[in-house]
Amino acid sequence: MTSDVEIAQAHALEPITEIARRAHIADGALIPIGRHMAKVDPGEAGQAGQAADTGALRPGKLILVTGVSPTPAGEGKSTVLIGLADAVAKKGLNAVVAMREPSLGPVMGMKGGAAGGGYSQVVPMENINLHFTGDFHAITSANNTLAALVDNHIHQGNQLGIDPRRVTWQRCLDVNDRSLRNVVAGLGGPAHGVPAETSFTITAASEVMAILCLAKDLSDLKRRLASITVGLTYDGDPVTAGDLGAEGAMAALLKDAIKPNLVQTLGGTPAFVHGGPFANIAHGCNTLVATRTALSCADYVFTEAGFGSDLGAEKFFDIKARCGDLDVAGAVIVATIRSLKYQGEVPKDQLTHENVDALRAGLVNLERHVDNVRKFGVTPIVALNLFSADTENERECVRQWAEDREVTFAEVTVWADGGAGASELADVVLANLAEGASHPLYDPAEGVENSIATIAREIYRAGAVQYSVNAQRDLATLRKNGMDTLPVCISKTQYSFSDDPARLGAPEGHALHVRKLIPRTGAGFILALTGDVMTMPGLPKKPAANNIDIDSAGVVTGLF
Repeated sequence: MTSDVEIAQAHALEPITEIARRAHIADGALIPIGRHMAKVDPGEAGQAGQAADTGALRPGKLILVTGVSPTPAGEGKSTVLIGLADAVAKKGLNAVVAMREPSLGPVMGMKGGAAGGGYSQVVPMENINLHFTGDFHAITSANNTLAALVDNHIHQGNQLGIDPRRVTWQRCLDVNDRSLRNVVAGLGGPAHGVPAETSFTITAASEVMAILCLAKDLSDLKRRLASITVGLTYDGDPVTAGDLGAEGAMAALLKDAIKPNLVQTLGGTPAFVHGGPFANIAHGCNTLVATRTALSCADYVFTEAGFGSDLGAEKFFDIKARCGDLDVAGAVIVATIRSLKYQGEVPKDQLTHENVDALRAGLVNLERHVDNVRKFGVTPIVALNLFSADTENERECVRQWAEDREVTFAEVTVWADGGAGASELADVVLANLAEGASHPLYDPAEGVENSIATIAREIYRAGAVQYSVNAQRDLATLRKNGMDTLPVCISKTQYSFSDDPARLGAPEGHALHVRKLIPRTGAGFILALTGDVMTMPGLPKKPAANNIDIDSAGVVTGLF
C-alpha cells in the first residue's frame, strides 16, 4: 500500500501565491518561505477578502471537527477535516482549513503526525511534520530563556526573594524524553548556579505554546508573557515574567512565530497550520490568530480540537471560543467502526473481523460525545470514516443507531478518495449550519472548584471530584492570590471519560482525581493535572523515529 509520504511526494503542489489568491489574502500580507509555504501578516491578510459593497470582512462560518475517544486503531479526525474542506471547495465555495501543526514528540514517538493521511493531507507533509517554519523552536527558545532568567536572578542575589523551592516554571523540549521529567540543575559549585529541582515539559504542553495560541496579536502576546507566574517568593507572593523583565526578549523571539503559516491541501484548499498544543495535557486548539485570519478570508472555516469532545472540544468552547469570542456554526464528530468495536472491548488484533454486538456496545461512547457537544449549544453531525474491512452489517448498525437517536450522519472515504469522499458530508454540514448558538459550559467567576465540578459532572459523568493534599494546598494558594476565577484546562487521559485509561465505553459515577493545580496566568487558565497524565511523554518500545530516513537525494522515507 502506498504510504502517506509517498502520496504527498507524488503530488504536484501549486505555488503558494496561487493558494493565497484563492484565500483572498492580500499580496502585501504574504511572506513566502520557498515556493509552497508562507507566513501571513494577520493585520493585512483579510483586506482582499472585504465585501465589495460594504467593505466589511467576510462573516466566515466556523465548523469544529472533533472525535470519539481515541483508540490504538486510529480515527482519522484530521484526515476527515481536510477531506471535508476539500469537498466544500469542490462545490465552488470559499473554504479554508485552520488546524494545528505537528509536534516532533508524536512524529518521533508513536502517534504519527497531524497532517492528515492518504489523499486527504496538508502538504508539503515532510516539512509540516519536521520543523515546518520553526514555530516550535521559537516557542522552546522563549520558554527556556525565561527559565534561564529565573535561575540567573536567584544566582545574582535574588532581589525579588524568589523561593528556589517554589519555582514552578518548567523548561521544555519538543521531544518525548521521560528522563527529563524531573532533574536537578545547578550542580558543580557556586560558579554554576544554585542547585534546585526542576523539570521539563514537552513544548506542545508549555504555557508559551498556550499563550501563542490564545494571543490576539503581538501586543496581547507580550502582555500575556509578562503575566506568566514563574513561582512564589519566600512570603508566598507570585513572581511574574514581567517582574524579571523577560517579556520583551520572549516576544522578540516569537515575533515571526505568531504569524500564521499558510500551506495547501492535496485538493488545493488553503490551509492555515499554526500552533500545536496537545489536548490531553494542554488546550488542544490551533492559534486564535490563524482562526481569526481564516474567518476574515473565507466563507467556511474548518478547524479542529484535539482528541475527543471531552478534551479538545470542551476546551475549544470553554477556553478558546470564550477568549476569542468565537461562534461555532457547526460541529462534526469523527468515528470509525473499528474504534467503536474497540470501545466494545474487542482486542486490537481482531478489529478487522465483523462483530456487530461489540460495535453496538461501543456505540455508547459515540452517543456520549454527541451529548457532550450538544451541551455547548451545537447539534453535531457524525462522520463515519470508513475502512476497507468494514462490513455492510456493521455500517447498517451505525446507520440504524443514528436514525433511532435522530443524529445526522454521513459516511466518508476521504483517505482513499480525498474531497470526493466527503461530498455527502459536506452537503449535510452546509445544510445544518446555525449562528449565534454556541456557548461555554460554565462561568469561571464561580471559582475553580465549581468549574472542575461542572466539567467532571457534565462532560466526564463523574460522581465526585477528589483533590490530593497537594491540590488542596494549590487551591488555597490560588484563592489567596486571586487566581481562582480563571477558566480551567483539565489534563486527563484521552482514552477514557474517566482518568483511568482502561475504562472504555461510557463510564459514569467514577471519581475524578485532581493531583495538582498550576496557575497559567499568561495563558489565562488554571491547569488541573488529573490521574497519572504526564506533561513530558516517553518514547515507546519501537519509536517511529527508527523508521524515518533520508536518501542521498534528500527524499524523506518512513514518515507514515
